[in-house]
Amino acid sequence: MLLMEHCTYRSWPSASNAQIVPVTVASGPLRPFTIAESGDRRQPVHRNDKLVASRLGCAVARFKDRMKKIVFLLFLLAVSVAAGRAQESRQDISISGFGIMEPFIASSTDVQVHSNTGLGVVAGYRFMLTPTSALEANYGITYQNSFHYIVSNTNNIKVTARTQEISGAYVRSFVYRKLNPFVEGGPSALIFLPIRNSGTTSIDVKQQTEIGIMYGGGFAYEISPSFDIRGEYRGIVTQVPNFGQGAGATNMNLTTKRWFNISEPILGVAYHV
Repeated sequence: MLLMEHCTYRSWPSASNAQIVPVTVASGPLRPFTIAESGDRRQPVHRNDKLVASRLGCAVARFKDRMKKIVFLLFLLAVSVAAGRAQESRQDISISGFGIMEPFIASSTDVQVHSNTGLGVVAGYRFMLTPTSALEANYGITYQNSFHYIVSNTNNIKVTARTQEISGAYVRSFVYRKLNPFVEGGPSALIFLPIRNSGTTSIDVKQQTEIGIMYGGGFAYEISPSFDIRGEYRGIVTQVPNFGQGAGATNMNLTTKRWFNISEPILGVAYHV
């Protein structure tokens, strides 16, 4: 059997990079082949698939890593902006519960006034002028409390009333980390609204407004960048109301010509806008 040496050829698929690579095949007897095996024996030689896949995988990993860093940085930026806005907030609103306690008053006009404790709610708005000073406006209203007038030790007049408070104040704060004590003071107005029910024994009593001075002090404790717990004592100095039953009243004169100090303990929460 004849022995012969022959070459097979392989080329790059691109015509511009095509090259003929001779490959020496061991000499030996010619192997029979079928028609299916016949044809062009040149096979394309491709680039290293493993190297390409490795480079592609590294590029994808680097892209994912960059995206994670970008998302994390955006999250930190959003948190810092929110915290900065809360810390730099120049205004807040508050809602609180309070008690109103009016003292016993005895006067030179033979009128004595007793009253019981009332409960109510007060809303406030505070605008910061500087980090330690602010202006404040408040509106509060009680559910009801009773005034008991004793005239000449014999006549008893009872008035059930609802009290509204409108006040403004200058607030001076002292910052100690999360605890911020403050003092405040300013004008106030109290509106005494008689309630005509079984607790009111005179049908002649009328609504009355008294102007006074509000003072107080308290603390604000920061529980988050947006919320504070706020507690305070507020005093209001004003005239004792007579519910329109003064010297010219046809029924009975309830005038005491006295001032009294109304005490208001307050506890609530404030939100920094």
